[in-house]
Amino acid sequence: MTIWTILAGIGGVAALATAGSLLLPRHVHVERTATFQGTPEAVLSLAASNTGYQRFNPYLAVDPALQISHFGPDAGVGSGFAFDGKDGKGTQVVAAITDSSVRYDIDMGPMGKPTQAIVVKPAAEGVQVTWSMDADMGFNPVGRVMGLFMDGMIGKTFEQGLGNLAAAI
Repeated sequence: MTIWTILAGIGGVAALATAGSLLLPRHVHVERTATFQGTPEAVLSLAASNTGYQRFNPYLAVDPALQISHFGPDAGVGSGFAFDGKDGKGTQVVAAITDSSVRYDIDMGPMGKPTQAIVVKPAAEGVQVTWSMDADMGFNPVGRVMGLFMDGMIGKTFEQGLGNLAAAI
């Protein structure tokens, strides 16, 4: 076996792995739901506010050195914050508010631009809150492989955030 045969074999395996990764899902959806005491209005009020969001922001617990800088109005569409911490750097902006949801546009630069939403519904026990994230992993083979693990990684963070939100109401 010559060095060229070995290199061609390695190149072939790498090409197959890259092509194979493109068969993985491009779009990732993660969501968690919790029901707790409170009203939809109280949840939406916190979720649509810069300072309100920080009362239940799950990333503050996992990264005490997380830097947050608010911008835009205090609440409503256009309010947001820049963040810089161990899990990344970027911005989160309130993009839309309805009578039952708040949607955020997140920009993490080369790490992607996912959207998140907090959706509320009245429930017998108070309020049912669903926190979700949607991300397009594009044609990046590494991103598509990472997409397979997003539910486990982000889901735990959403669970923490929902617990924080229940305590903040």
